[in-house]
Amino acid sequence: MSRKKFRGHNHDQLLLLPPDLNEWLPENHLARFISDVVDRLDTSAITEPYERELRGYPPYHPVMLLKVLIYAYCTGVFSSRKIAAACEDVEAFRWLTANQCPDFRTLSDFRKRHLHVFKELFLQVLRVAQSAGMVKMGHVALDGTKIRANASKHKAMSYGWMKQEEQRLRQEIAELVRDAERTDKREDKLYGNTRGDELPEALARRQSRLAKIQEAMAALEAEAKAKAEAEPEQASAEKDEKRDDDEGQSGGKKGHGSQGRRSMKAVPEDKAQRNFTDPEFRIMPSKDGFVQAYNVQAVVDEAYQIIVATEVINSPSDAKVLRTMVEMAKQNTGRIPKKLSGDAGYYAQEDVEWMEAMGVDPYIATRRQKHGENPICPRGRIPKSYTPKQRMARKLVTKRGRAIYAKRKVIVEPVYGHIKSCLGFDRFSLRGLAKVRGEWSLVAMCHNLLKLFRYGRSRIAMA
Repeated sequence: MSRKKFRGHNHDQLLLLPPDLNEWLPENHLARFISDVVDRLDTSAITEPYERELRGYPPYHPVMLLKVLIYAYCTGVFSSRKIAAACEDVEAFRWLTANQCPDFRTLSDFRKRHLHVFKELFLQVLRVAQSAGMVKMGHVALDGTKIRANASKHKAMSYGWMKQEEQRLRQEIAELVRDAERTDKREDKLYGNTRGDELPEALARRQSRLAKIQEAMAALEAEAKAKAEAEPEQASAEKDEKRDDDEGQSGGKKGHGSQGRRSMKAVPEDKAQRNFTDPEFRIMPSKDGFVQAYNVQAVVDEAYQIIVATEVINSPSDAKVLRTMVEMAKQNTGRIPKKLSGDAGYYAQEDVEWMEAMGVDPYIATRRQKHGENPICPRGRIPKSYTPKQRMARKLVTKRGRAIYAKRKVIVEPVYGHIKSCLGFDRFSLRGLAKVRGEWSLVAMCHNLLKLFRYGRSRIAMA
């Protein structure tokens, strides 16, 4: 017989003293930190709607649900069902809920209801980081990434297939109407007059599907028309930037002819697709090929990789968002960055000149650099004959310019790597551009909170 003694694990053993929730987690736990920070934020925009409604059973405290949601996103749990299960099984979640168990529908509805508030909470967390000295605005980097939309490829349909389906459904509906008329006449002879205004179930299904297809076709046609109207202006602007006076004179007729051809092509291509689950995302190129995604933009500060401005767009191109992001960073922090770096997708001559007028030193690539390419470092003064684009290209191949631009990769790209790979947020849980923007504000806020937890906790305590 073994004389080894083991610790007891009798589940029927009664506790002589009531349990203390504070004993469940160590003092330096992330859940405690998030709870302390949220208690310092202004959450009146979330609590006031509940306070105005005095009827019904007392609901879960909205601040408690907010803490649970933030902690879940900080630890890579995004599904409301998984969050609800964690409130029953995981000590940190149970500590945040004070041993309560909100169901998944409560958590899902809370997230949807307060999406518009997350952007304001993101700004408050950013101000906490700024007060802790973690936002310097000396060198910021701008970049975008593609995050998958919450939609199935099987719910998408091309414009060419829509035209075929529209024709087929029209024929089926016409045949169903003729069958209904023949049936009415036959029943009128047998049973007399009947009401006859009920819509057959099959006819209702086909009509609703036809309406959805026609709505999607109209949206694709509107996009094609807007693109056809915008392309001539964009092409002329690019020509003005690249060509000199002689080339401009020789290429004038070509531009006029191409403009006429574009204005005639205001019809979507047959390959253009529309998704019925989430019609607001776009097919975008990424490292994994073409994906159904949204384009996420972020301005990141060099000092501690704090996100100072962020936005979500449904255009695969990064063009024409630079000014918006710089203005947003200035508004969020109250300061203008000294230097800003970005890849070739953001370059536009007017944006570079605008930043220089604001006092920002831009380092924007003018083209993609080939792999293994080692540009020659120029010497001497910049020739006066150089265009603004040539001046920027020369600036980036100087020793100082290359050193500054090289920091772009280590400033902004690790942020997306942490969010996608470490947290596992590579797909939105919600649908539609407005909801996606709210969810991304929550993700960006959680990223900043994790930076505060790792590097700025002592600074917050001293503030």
